Amino acid sequence: MSLRRRGVTALALTVTGALSLAACGSAGQDGGGSDHGAGSKAVAQGGKDFGKAAEETSKMGTDAAPGQFPRTVRHAMGRTTLKAAPKRVVVLDVGELDNVVSLGVKPVGYAPAEGDGGIPDYLRKAAGDPKSVGTVNSLNLEAINQLKPDLILGSKLRAEKQYQNLAKIAPTVFSIRPGFTWKQNFLLNAAALDKTGEAKAKLAAYQEKARKLGADIGPDKPTITMLRYMPQFTRLYAKQSFIGTILQDAGLPRPKNQQVNDLATEVSPENINQADADWIFTGVYGDPKSTKRDTAEGNPLWKNLKAVKAGHAKDVKDETWYLGLGVTAADSVLDDLRGYLVK
Repeated sequence: MSLRRRGVTALALTVTGALSLAACGSAGQDGGGSDHGAGSKAVAQGGKDFGKAAEETSKMGTDAAPGQFPRTVRHAMGRTTLKAAPKRVVVLDVGELDNVVSLGVKPVGYAPAEGDGGIPDYLRKAAGDPKSVGTVNSLNLEAINQLKPDLILGSKLRAEKQYQNLAKIAPTVFSIRPGFTWKQNFLLNAAALDKTGEAKAKLAAYQEKARKLGADIGPDKPTITMLRYMPQFTRLYAKQSFIGTILQDAGLPRPKNQQVNDLATEVSPENINQADADWIFTGVYGDPKSTKRDTAEGNPLWKNLKAVKAGHAKDVKDETWYLGLGVTAADSVLDDLRGYLVK
């Protein structure tokens, strides 16, 4: 039976329409981590698990030569063989969207984060007009099948429970997780698309851009806090996050309470002084009124932070600094950092 017909059969056995994914709480809301934890406790799985994810991710990819098809790709759910170069790609998160668009591919389908407005502004011109296939945490398998994809890109963290159904529709390649492994995820997606050379070149250019930023800031580098207001949490993003890797690549130091091998730590409005640093860059997910931003920044402790008193507390674009998860977003963040930190 063909992949297409097997996909239709699988869909007939499942609930038609949007099928919910229990992808680790509200994981669709940020750069690659679970939403567990409370107070100022560390969020996500911890250093050992992050190290394991990085090690496993490094083993993924393909041994196929450029232009060689069929090719087999090793990924988080096993091995997937692609008979020909993909032409109709469906992406299941903004990280995969950034990856394929960065490689000149316009996907036919896309699943945005929960409550998001669709294609991020920074990718809108280059992304084409991909059709909605639900959201990160509520995929619509029927919509995916109707697009007749020849490749589906996603992650185990987001959509592990739907992998078998997706694989019956089209060859499916999953990374372990979005977030701090974004560079390896980019190379994995590129391996499936036969664009590894292009991906390596873009990553090399990014690394040089980050190095040059650090050099131009000089030896006396300021400490950076990444503060994000969300409906459920207020977070200080740590080392194992998308933005954490960018700051590390540029050699920008973090306050001690953010030098942890996790996605983030959580902070209450009453303890907003834990955000203190030379610079504070603030993102907001969704409607600011649904977060505790007003409470936190109305606290006298906020007004006494050295970054606030120096005029160094700045709002930044959530869609690139926190949700971007790819090389185009990372380049945009470096541009923003240069504008703030290089005089």
